[in-house]
Amino acid sequence: MDNSKKESREQRLSGERDEMLVDFVESLSTDQRLYKYDIVGSIAHAQMLSEQKVITKDEFKQIKEGLLEIEEEIKEGRFKFDKRDEDIHMAIESALVSKIGEAGKKLHTGRSRNDQVATDIRLWMRDEIEILQAKTTLLQKALAKLAGRYAETVMPGYTHLQRAQPIVIASYLLTFVEQFERDFIRLANCRKLLNISPLGSGALAGSTLPLGRKSTANQLGFSDISYNSIDAVSDRDFCAEFIFDCCLIATHLSRLAEDWIIYSSSEFGFVRIDDSFCTSSSMMPQKRNPDVLELVRAKTGAVYGSLVGMLTILKGQPSGYNRDLQEDKIHIFAAGDTVSQSLDMARAVVSHTKFDSTKISAGLEEGYLDATSLAEYLVGRGTAFRDAHGIVGSLVAQCEKENRKLAELSLDELKKHSAVIESDVYDHLGAANVVSKYATEGAPGPKQAKEQVEYWEKQLAKR
Repeated sequence: MDNSKKESREQRLSGERDEMLVDFVESLSTDQRLYKYDIVGSIAHAQMLSEQKVITKDEFKQIKEGLLEIEEEIKEGRFKFDKRDEDIHMAIESALVSKIGEAGKKLHTGRSRNDQVATDIRLWMRDEIEILQAKTTLLQKALAKLAGRYAETVMPGYTHLQRAQPIVIASYLLTFVEQFERDFIRLANCRKLLNISPLGSGALAGSTLPLGRKSTANQLGFSDISYNSIDAVSDRDFCAEFIFDCCLIATHLSRLAEDWIIYSSSEFGFVRIDDSFCTSSSMMPQKRNPDVLELVRAKTGAVYGSLVGMLTILKGQPSGYNRDLQEDKIHIFAAGDTVSQSLDMARAVVSHTKFDSTKISAGLEEGYLDATSLAEYLVGRGTAFRDAHGIVGSLVAQCEKENRKLAELSLDELKKHSAVIESDVYDHLGAANVVSKYATEGAPGPKQAKEQVEYWEKQLAKR
């Protein structure tokens, strides 16, 4: 709403507000967590009014001291919220007027709750992004540390959930470090784009008063001001972008969770998550369920829902501020809170998980993981890749019928399929031999994995 005080609303509208209306329009139950941002923004606004001689220095002093007292009361749980104030902005302003009197009534000069809340959300989101970035970094560090233990341990790599080629465990773990790095960068980009001040845009059209918008922007650490007051009060693009960034973090967390739920099953047995991060069954005493990871996976849907909710709010609004935007905070808070908790849990699980290298090694040669390496061996001896692909496909078919592995075929048997094959072919067969042959940068071999672990440890240590 554009009016600044309960008194002015009550003068404009006759009669008592219906109790059902009060409950329906209030956002105080949601936005009271913005209190410290509302207070710091109000102090900056009051200082600017003093600089512009719209209020006196003494009035600014009273306002600032009163706001700081209110902040302490809220922080210590002594502040009594009243839903009839509707939102955190009116709750604080009403308390200020009660505390210091006439000077408090001047705080809202040249300001609307429209530009006020737009400022508060940006201030909150700057801090929230830094928190999420810090938690993302901690998870990356945990993954890189775990990867360092398995730079030479080989496991199957999968495509279509079918065994594909051998990889070292470290390289597998570093795939998530890469994914979360993109998330870190996206959050940084979001913070940069949102870091402009809408304060001074008023309800829609700024003010006829000589407001110093760049003063408040500088005080609040914004890099610039918005340059269109109509857009400034209605812009929530940054909210949608923030939630989208949360969605991708949740996506990557869910992929990690999905893998480890599968890998911790008896059918795979690749990883063992510490008992402290598993649950049992109310009926089956033998169970060790990865419930934490299942919940991380499930909560992704709620974050996606926040994005759809935010986009739906934005899609059909006429220009200027509309009360629909009051609902934005429900979605940004929910997305931020869910991802923050999920990042904490994922880091804890990663820090308390081990790979069962013995179990992995026991079945490592199943699935013909060395087939591609054999095809590339033939290419190295002058065979066209498509021909090599066909030759190895025939060999795999033969081995399947005979229940043998490629490395178990004799040299004579191999030569029947290609005359270019020599005894050195066995250096290219078997999972351990294959990973040692990987030559390209970024490939999942021991050499590349060690280099990447070292790289990430240095990069992450800088944060």
